[in-house]
Amino acid sequence: MAEEKSEPIEEVTSVEEKPKPTKKVSAAEEPFEPIIVGFLCNWCTYTAADLAGTTRMQYPPNIRPIRTMCSGSVDPVYVIRALLSGADGVLVGGCHPGDCHYVSGNYKARRKMTILKTILNTLALDDDRVWLKWISAAEGRKFADTATAFTEELKKQGPNPVKKYWST
Repeated sequence: MAEEKSEPIEEVTSVEEKPKPTKKVSAAEEPFEPIIVGFLCNWCTYTAADLAGTTRMQYPPNIRPIRTMCSGSVDPVYVIRALLSGADGVLVGGCHPGDCHYVSGNYKARRKMTILKTILNTLALDDDRVWLKWISAAEGRKFADTATAFTEELKKQGPNPVKKYWST
């Protein structure tokens, strides 16, 4: 048998344009967007966040919500862990005092957050990165305003300094 010579196959190119190289933006040029962990009461604040979303109220997308059954169930260790894990702020949201579905959960949350802020001050950490807010289910606008105000406050403060020194 005679050997056949094959001709090289031409490379087929796509009709799409090749992607143009993008200019790399340094971290210093990017605007700081804070990460906020939100421990939200299922019955009030989480429902208010849902109301704000379904009524298309504008607020920053910086909050990472965690639904809890009651703000009183939020242990201060959870808040500290969120800050050590890189969150720039923590929002604990619950029912208004006297309106808790679990009778006294929000009073417990208030005591826990007061103690936590004392601990943060003792450790020379910024206690302004932790907010406790009472937002009922019907207060979607208040949730949106709180999210906006907290985001703006954290932008003024800058990134959480703890995350530079602690890795979890």
